[in-house]
Amino acid sequence: MVHSGLKVLTMGNNFERLLNGLWVTISISIISVILSIILGTILGIIMRSENKIVKAITKIYLEFVRIMPQLVLLFIVYFGFTTSFGLNLTGKTSAIIVFTFWGTAEMGDLVRGALNSIPKHQYDSASAIGLSKTEVYRYIIIPQTLRRLIPLAINLTTRIIKTTTLVVLIGVEEVLKVAQQIIEANRYEVPDAALWIYVTIFILYFVICFPISKLASLLERRWNN
Repeated sequence: MVHSGLKVLTMGNNFERLLNGLWVTISISIISVILSIILGTILGIIMRSENKIVKAITKIYLEFVRIMPQLVLLFIVYFGFTTSFGLNLTGKTSAIIVFTFWGTAEMGDLVRGALNSIPKHQYDSASAIGLSKTEVYRYIIIPQTLRRLIPLAINLTTRIIKTTTLVVLIGVEEVLKVAQQIIEANRYEVPDAALWIYVTIFILYFVICFPISKLASLLERRWNN
């Protein structure tokens, strides 16, 4: 049975198809993460504004993203926007929009928290010894902020990678969609194919996400010592 289940991976180009599907997932994640880091950094700085209107808007945005499931957002963008506004959005584009929208909010909150964690006396002390505002940020604030931020940003990256599996529900041919196609095509010849296909996908995700997670833990321990 083990042999019959595993052999589906070696039939034709099934394993190559899984890898191609995984690359679709990873490419969506990479683009979303890059955009989220850039936009989230800007948002995090904006979230520190003392303007009550700005603070209220950013808080509503953050709470909306945290309350609304990513799957619902995917359906709104892919099915809702295309119907209501006549937009011709592919599943991949819709996924990038949604995960960037979500990731920007999360990254913005991380940046805000990292900046707020720097004690105010460090700003005052740096100014007192004659450093300009630019030098204060360059030599004191930004290095400390990055130490706090990078491990958290890496963890956010793994969350985005894992969450992108939801795009299968809007028809994107990523790794789970390909897996379903392979299982369906071989359900009579290899009835236990599903177990081995999904175990393979688990291993592929583990190989990608575990080193990233360990890197975040390593950096956090090193910089906290």
